[in-house]
Amino acid sequence: MKTLVNVARYHLVDRVTYLALPWGIMTFSFLVNVVIDALVPPTPHGYYTGGLVTIYVFLLICGALSMTRALPFGLMLGVSRRTYYLGTALLVAVLGVVYGLGLTVLQVVERASGGWGFRLHFFRIPWIMDGPWYETWLTSFVLLVLFFLYGMWYGLVFRRWSVLGLVAFIAAQILVALLVVVAVSLTHDWSAVGHFFTTVTALALTGVLAVVAAAMGLGGLITIRRVTV
Repeated sequence: MKTLVNVARYHLVDRVTYLALPWGIMTFSFLVNVVIDALVPPTPHGYYTGGLVTIYVFLLICGALSMTRALPFGLMLGVSRRTYYLGTALLVAVLGVVYGLGLTVLQVVERASGGWGFRLHFFRIPWIMDGPWYETWLTSFVLLVLFFLYGMWYGLVFRRWSVLGLVAFIAAQILVALLVVVAVSLTHDWSAVGHFFTTVTALALTGVLAVVAAAMGLGGLITIRRVTV
């Protein structure tokens, strides 16, 4: 366990990337949306924005960087690939807990202030992040971890097979998505798919996303064994 903690601490040497930039970029996005909200005519339900996605996308980038830029020197510290990966996953979990709590607190403040005084809904996403605080925290945690692990997997594929492998990896995902669409179309199950997304609860969907995150974590763990530095 101590070795895993040391790997996590190794990543945090770059505090700007992991601690400052995610919140800095999200804050910039928030201020941009404040300006836009001030310029557009008011609506009865307020102004909803997708600006919160910036912190998730940047964590995806952080995940990729942790497996491309930081991996070679990390392995020079004498740890195995598996230990490096699990130590990075430990960092992901801790960041997910803390960042998820921060997003939850900001949503509570947003609600209490009536959308920061001008009905701006930045941290509140209808349905999926619109319930009790603990559901918001759990969903935020799962999404943060999912995006980071997804970025780690991308970084590992690039590290092992370079650009050609990365293109093939993306193409494979698109192909799988197309096969699913074709299968649903051939079985005429679009009504069932629609029923699922209109009846599933946010908490249940969070559970599905947690399974997806676990699958990505496993995929990355398998991939790192083939990575050369």
